Amino acid sequence: MVKWIVVIFVFLSVTTSYANPLVIAHRGASGYLPEHTLEAVTLAYAQGADYIEQDLVVSKDHKLIVLHDIHLETVTNVEQVYPDRRRHDGRYYAIDFSLIELKKLTVHERQTPSGKMVYSQRYRGTADFKISTFSEQIELIQQLNKQFGKNVGLYPEIKAPAWHRSQGVDISQLVLNTLRKHKLDDPKQAVYIQCFDFAETKRLKYQLGAKAKLIQLIGENEWNEAPTDFSKLVTPEGLKAIAEVAHGIGPWLPHIANFSEGESTGLVEQAHALGLTVHPYTFRQDALPAGVNLTQTQKILFEQLQVDGLFSDFPDTTKTFLNTLPK
Repeated sequence: MVKWIVVIFVFLSVTTSYANPLVIAHRGASGYLPEHTLEAVTLAYAQGADYIEQDLVVSKDHKLIVLHDIHLETVTNVEQVYPDRRRHDGRYYAIDFSLIELKKLTVHERQTPSGKMVYSQRYRGTADFKISTFSEQIELIQQLNKQFGKNVGLYPEIKAPAWHRSQGVDISQLVLNTLRKHKLDDPKQAVYIQCFDFAETKRLKYQLGAKAKLIQLIGENEWNEAPTDFSKLVTPEGLKAIAEVAHGIGPWLPHIANFSEGESTGLVEQAHALGLTVHPYTFRQDALPAGVNLTQTQKILFEQLQVDGLFSDFPDTTKTFLNTLPK
């Protein structure tokens, strides 16, 4: 008698596991304290950020300072301290002030030109926060890493490189010089360099010999962030061109999903297929995408799209959500 082998179907309970996405503190813990200050950096560190961002511009004496814009009036009291130092367009440019002069300014929560807070529920105090330099932030983060046995990384953005060159300054070279001084221009180090200008991303790699991981930021053409056609960068051909140069992309949230419909645009999937890391910006729990709540936004980003990291004004909120995901 032939003995049949009984095939047993075993139904496995499959639990989706997730890689460990990075929490990138956007301008420090900027949801709680004025952006890019040393205090915001320290709070972001304490809240468990994996990386802390530094937007970089240049002072008159060629010092790298941590400031989101080439202008000063939206986040400092420059108009009160130096009322006669505006340019013909009415703006106050960081590059027109020495570091000593910039250190006399007080940094406040971001405001509109009319003086209204951009995010009305954020820090309202009058403490004397100061502009910091890139070197100061490197030192602070490295010393905290030493004290706590961690490896929180740096995520500098080179702001307006073409504009800086028009002012006689090669900001990209200054950034690389600073990183190299600290032995941080190395793909093995916890450092990403980001830039909106694709020509500058290529220049960093091919002309300036950058070794640190490069991230190509993707914006909207009407923002005038860079002389780059972002509509071309998000095409299959554009993404392939990025993949030849950079480690990953930093797209704006609307580039990757229609959040109200819970639908992917396909950009994350296309980037991942090319081996590109995806670090979108910016998660703000006080300015969520239309049609979704806090939890829904994070589920779309991390569970549906499976982004590799997220720029967050609220590092603690992002960290708390990630801790709920299966490892």
